[in-house]
Amino acid sequence: MEGQLTNRFCHACGNQLDPRAEICPKCGVRQLGKNGQGEKNRVAAALFAIFLGGLGIHKFYLGQVGMGIVYLIFFWSVIPVIVGFVEGVIYLTMSDADFMIKYG
Repeated sequence: MEGQLTNRFCHACGNQLDPRAEICPKCGVRQLGKNGQGEKNRVAAALFAIFLGGLGIHKFYLGQVGMGIVYLIFFWSVIPVIVGFVEGVIYLTMSDADFMIKYG
């Protein structure tokens, strides 16, 4: 369908929103906007975690700079690679609403 908009979710309460909504009608919280202005892409985070998880790139992408630095400190060991891969799989199996509530 031409012009069809994708669903969005409130970053505060997880309520499904009209894609054009600026304020959540359920909780009244102003929404941050399209990707690049607060919303994170679940698939991008998962790909970063799976392929660059040893460097913590997915943590930086999700705004968790402290954890990203921990991954960088221990990048020489296998542990961040394994944890990053597992986190990538978790991101892929999460629903969009759950991902937005936790990382949005």
